[in-house]
Amino acid sequence: MKDTWTQEQRLDYLVEQFKQDSVQYKDLDVPKERSGRQRILRSLMNIRMPKQMPEEVVRVQDAYLQERAEEKGIVTLHNIPTVKESLGSSNAYADQISIWQGDITRLSVDAIVNAANSQMLGCFVPMHTCIDNCIHTFAGIQLREECSRKMNQLRIRYGRDYEQPTAVPMLTDAYNLPAKKVIHIVGPIVEFELTAGLEQDLADCYQNTLDLCMEQGLKSVAFCCISTGVFRFPNKRAAQIAVNTVIAWLQAHEGQMERVIFNVFKEEDKTYYEELLS
Repeated sequence: MKDTWTQEQRLDYLVEQFKQDSVQYKDLDVPKERSGRQRILRSLMNIRMPKQMPEEVVRVQDAYLQERAEEKGIVTLHNIPTVKESLGSSNAYADQISIWQGDITRLSVDAIVNAANSQMLGCFVPMHTCIDNCIHTFAGIQLREECSRKMNQLRIRYGRDYEQPTAVPMLTDAYNLPAKKVIHIVGPIVEFELTAGLEQDLADCYQNTLDLCMEQGLKSVAFCCISTGVFRFPNKRAAQIAVNTVIAWLQAHEGQMERVIFNVFKEEDKTYYEELLS
């Protein structure tokens, strides 16, 4: 019967199941309005450590998140113009590059890129607006579990203190996201001043991600603005490095990638990418 549940029924069920799964919050008062219950569910998912959940709960979660994806609106490549179409760009690769402003979890592409931290388990801050939190929330709890399994395997190989190095991508399934795969990558953090080494690290993020796409036969990828925001990489310089690295890669690997999307959220970043690709 759960297969015929409404979104409201799924939401109520999931809130109760995730409450019971949490020792600390099992007696949490739940708001009556839908938005309040959605916030509670997302928060409980955000703070949950990677571990298995009963299959029935996961099935309901999957149905709920897939319906949420439909509600938000799935965006396909056909809905995203190339910079040749949108800007009239004369760049040699203008028909393979796009700029798209919006929520990366809506994109139905072969892979989306997640700006991860070195633990590779997602963001544990309830309702945080970072891309890491958004991707893990709308993919579902299976994504954190897969990341944890992969990190445990790496710790067996490299030692218990292993953390994912900067610019080394990790590929996972996307679960309930419209994308097929998620590529998690740790970008450089600007602690004091921008250096040539940090710039090279950022270029490596784009280079290594595209190399991984080629190895895995992934033909379309959406990059977030890696290392900007809380990682303090200057937005304009980050855009320059991203565009230069992608174009150089496309030139060196003709026919290997159908579309590279620069996914931006801020108007500032959109302006920088448009100036670079006009």
